[in-house]
Amino acid sequence: MPAAISIPQRLDRIVRAREGESGAAWLAALPSVTDEYLDRWELTAERVSEPGGRASLVVYVRRADGSPAALKVGLATPETAQEHAALAHWGGRGAVRLLDADTTPDHAVLLLERLHGDISLRSLPEAKAMLEAAGLLQRLWVAPAPGHPFDSVSEHVRALHGVLQTRRALPAVAAVDALPLVDEALETTAGLLASAPAPGPDQPDHPDHVLLHGDFHHGNVLAADRMPWLAIDPRPLVGERAWDLAWLARDRMETLLGSPGPEAAVRRRLHRLADSLEVDRARLRGWTLFRTVETGVRSLDAGDTGAAELWLEFASRL
Repeated sequence: MPAAISIPQRLDRIVRAREGESGAAWLAALPSVTDEYLDRWELTAERVSEPGGRASLVVYVRRADGSPAALKVGLATPETAQEHAALAHWGGRGAVRLLDADTTPDHAVLLLERLHGDISLRSLPEAKAMLEAAGLLQRLWVAPAPGHPFDSVSEHVRALHGVLQTRRALPAVAAVDALPLVDEALETTAGLLASAPAPGPDQPDHPDHVLLHGDFHHGNVLAADRMPWLAIDPRPLVGERAWDLAWLARDRMETLLGSPGPEAAVRRRLHRLADSLEVDRARLRGWTLFRTVETGVRSLDAGDTGAAELWLEFASRL
């Protein structure tokens, strides 16, 4: 194994905690899988990105012609299964450029344009970061191709909605007095699903039937050479823009919660984002509530009470 290849501690810790024995087996195979793709794609490893991804190993490499790139060897999951398809569809417009890809039942391997992995939008003041993020989303929100492989927001949310209904009975939910929030999120989401826009075949460019990033926040936007900023790590879906914007609405939530009058600060954030991108305020608030509560309850189920309480506190300010 080349000396440059090592598994970052954060990746090792998170994969073992989330995946158990199967995660440990995946980690054990990761160095040899990485070596295989270094050879197959004629790449020279320079260094491993630290702390790197939460479910992937990223190695900065040189291609045979000497050009820089990044090799991403990720854990194959349903959420990331179509990452390569989304990047290919964007073709470098607003997102990191895909150079090559291969997937197996266990690994999702991508060769990507190299970005500045240690410089994200979180390095900018909030107002500037939000402005850059909004501009980037406008480039990413394009019509999907006919016959695309992406799930819809409605399909994705119905599955999550069912899981959240089950998890509302968790003792941990009652312990932190979160049941009213969970019930509100479930009721709100049912209404959003029932009233979701349903563009017909004669409206392929409908603004609420676009390819969504799915995990868009300041940490998933990196500095680049080709453009100032490019998005990474999509979990693509097709549907209404308010779903995508909901994750950006809760960015830097610790700062919002620590500000004087946090409810007013959260409301201003939502209104500014909705108005700047012509998204319905009520739908943005609803999807933000659901995504935040669902993440908080999932954290409770995983035993991460500290993170769960932060998510649920933010949800309570909505």
